[in-house]
Amino acid sequence: MQAFLSGFFTSLSLILAIGAQNTFVLKQGIKRENIFIICLICVISDALLIFAGVFGLGSLVQNFPIIKEIALYGGFLFLLFYALKSFHTCFFKDLSMDTSGENARSNLKKNILLTLAFTWLNPHVYLDTMILIGSVSTKFKDENLIFGVGACLASFCFFFTLGYLARFLAPIFARPISWKILEFFVGLIMLALAFMIIFASF
Repeated sequence: MQAFLSGFFTSLSLILAIGAQNTFVLKQGIKRENIFIICLICVISDALLIFAGVFGLGSLVQNFPIIKEIALYGGFLFLLFYALKSFHTCFFKDLSMDTSGENARSNLKKNILLTLAFTWLNPHVYLDTMILIGSVSTKFKDENLIFGVGACLASFCFFFTLGYLARFLAPIFARPISWKILEFFVGLIMLALAFMIIFASF
């Protein structure tokens, strides 16, 4: 039980920090757009990374810095692009957005690709999920599998709670000005994260 709880709360403490992935899930939850598949991709991706770290594959990232470098610069460019896109949407688009989820099917492919990008082009995910969680799991040599299950459950609880509770904010976003404010703050968060990634590497 100690291994399970340690995995759960270690993972939860890392996921709770405001990040690009969380912001995207929140936004899609408000729009009620493909939220189940988006949360599922986040959870499955986290599970793959968590178990990779628990079973020692995190050392690959440390031994082959090129993996981290690709994620670093790819993540920076992606977050910068998304920040500029959010600012453009905020200032130059009509934001009478649909929060009923009726446009979900047409945007499914785009949202799947964005979710994968927010997950796998984030260099912090390799540090947090693979290396940090993997390091903590070494305290439970005979129960590292249980530790990993606890960490995965935290990811599952967080993303599905965030995604589905966000829909209760939909009435607030019935007005275009609310979407403009959200897009502006999304842009700020993405821009800040992009430069934090670069500066943290020096």
